[in-house]
Amino acid sequence: QVQLVESGGGLVQAGGSLRLSCVASGRTFRRYTMGWFRQAPGKEREFVARIVWSGGNTYYADSVKGRFTISGDNAKNTVYLQMNSLKPEDTAVYYCAAGPIAVADPKGYDYWGQGTQVTVSS
Repeated sequence: QVQLVESGGGLVQAGGSLRLSCVASGRTFRRYTMGWFRQAPGKEREFVARIVWSGGNTYYADSVKGRFTISGDNAKNTVYLQMNSLKPEDTAVYYCAAGPIAVADPKGYDYWGQGTQVTVSS
């Protein structure tokens, strides 16, 4: 049974930092792309960042470039999203996802976590 479990969300003031974690289990994700997405109330789910697990290539949405960093720990089957200089507009539910190709479209991802809430106060 494939599972992606996110953690690390919470309430933080603008300018603060959070680190999200996503633990993957149930299959081998070595050849997969791991992505982070977010969805704010009333908005569509949007791409945040992705990493190709083998090779470590990363890609970011323009809105988070320079502030967020995605990384992976193969030994722990865990992907991280370090979020710095947080803004109120970063408030959303953040989802971890796994897919076979490196794309920004949520439809390209086969597996999803349950999400973790990030709230940034002004």
